[in-house]
Amino acid sequence: MSTIHFTKTTTATPAQFVAALTDFGPGRKEVFPNSSDKDMKVHSQGPATADVTEGNGGIWERLTYDWSDPRRIVLTTTDSNTWGGASGHTYTLTENPDGTTNIDVVVVRDGKNLKGKVLGAVLGTVGRGQLSKAFDTTIKAVETRQTPAV
Repeated sequence: MSTIHFTKTTTATPAQFVAALTDFGPGRKEVFPNSSDKDMKVHSQGPATADVTEGNGGIWERLTYDWSDPRRIVLTTTDSNTWGGASGHTYTLTENPDGTTNIDVVVVRDGKNLKGKVLGAVLGTVGRGQLSKAFDTTIKAVETRQTPAV
């Protein structure tokens, strides 16, 4: 099992980040590069929860999204062709006095088969940087989507 942890700072507000994270419509890949529009399926969605299958490149997972606490958003893996056990994502959002937001990200990858165990080991080592870079893309996309065109 691999646990990947990093913190990023954004000019987006917590509400703007949550809005992007819980927008399951077309164009999601532009904000979350590891999620393909063609692999996205929303099974159900309420005011603060969603049951969604998403993935990319042959790896998929079904997640329960819970943003009932808009400062701590938890995505729990409920099914996957790769991940099991304690897999999921947690985003903790903290507003700073200067108007920026710190986003603390914890990704747990508990491989449920050989493919998952190998990918989990790679993500926990050399892949950590790749996930961090993908999240940099997410932050830029969220900030851009919140900035009106001039």
